[in-house]
Amino acid sequence: MQIEKSSLARSVVDHITAMIAYWDKDLVCRFANASYLEWFGKSSEEMIDKITISELLGPLYEKNLPYIQGVLSGQPQTFERQIPIPSGGKRFTLANYFPDIVDGEVVGFFVHVADINEVKILQRELSKSNEVIKQQNLRLANFANVVAHDLRSYSGNLSSLLALYDLTADADEQKEIFGFLKDLSKAFSSTVENLSEAAKIQNFTTLQTEPCNLLQFFEVAKRTLHLQIVSLNATVSINIDPDAMVLAQPSYLESIALNLLTNALKYHHPDRSPSIEISSDLEDELICVKVKDNGIGIDLEKHGKELFGMFKTFNGNRDARGIGLFITKFQVEALGGSIEVQSKLGEGTCFKLLLVPSK
Repeated sequence: MQIEKSSLARSVVDHITAMIAYWDKDLVCRFANASYLEWFGKSSEEMIDKITISELLGPLYEKNLPYIQGVLSGQPQTFERQIPIPSGGKRFTLANYFPDIVDGEVVGFFVHVADINEVKILQRELSKSNEVIKQQNLRLANFANVVAHDLRSYSGNLSSLLALYDLTADADEQKEIFGFLKDLSKAFSSTVENLSEAAKIQNFTTLQTEPCNLLQFFEVAKRTLHLQIVSLNATVSINIDPDAMVLAQPSYLESIALNLLTNALKYHHPDRSPSIEISSDLEDELICVKVKDNGIGIDLEKHGKELFGMFKTFNGNRDARGIGLFITKFQVEALGGSIEVQSKLGEGTCFKLLLVPSK
């Protein structure tokens, strides 16, 4: 009867998918179920009463030693581990060591190891999915900011031009203003089209880019801000290679150009006419764009770390919203580029962008 019970117990243990074993205090294997033997590619004759745990685990033994010492001191141990398998590769496991205590003495320990490889894979996939959702939410939030910020620029220009149109009775001046309105309308239509295209791709995990002519986007920004440029008696020189092409999402590049030029005009020095230089060059196989002005400048020691933060303003401009540079940095980095700034208070500012060229 005892033999039958022992045989039944062995059969039950061998049908358990988890790995079960027993090691004595000398770290010699005294029992291992079928799953344990199969995992390590051993036969019962090779394992039982012969092999030590250090021989079985090899290099893994040193990693597991603190847990082995812990269970031999009478404390249960639980830990995760990647274990190599005979067929090649590794699988994640969850190991439990339970001390076998007889008359107050630890005489060995039981081992229960569960294969959690599928669980780990699912956790990784879930983590990736969460990251995708996080990035999508960031892009959607940025997209909303871009729409509000860009449309606000056009709204301000439109209102100013209409006000000027109403104030003048001169036909030539009205014709000139109407020409500006037409340019503004074209730029606005282009912005809406680009934003519409951007809206279609917001749910994709990868930002859709295309070759964009860098010069064209800065020229559009200059035409869009013509009224501010004239009213401030500003000089805007664009020295960008006509053939310079970058990989970009059009609405992003349009917003970047508009924000940087708007920023240079907005923070002009009260004692001199604004002078803005926009140039391009090659640097480490990237296209370097510099937007340099002679404005009021920024105290980088004081504000440098939070310069690109959302809703951060530094110069007391009551019209500032602290969103333009935040959007610009987000967009530049989303395009695989980088942005940095050099500035001296009272002298001016230079923004330097590195963008990925279209090859």
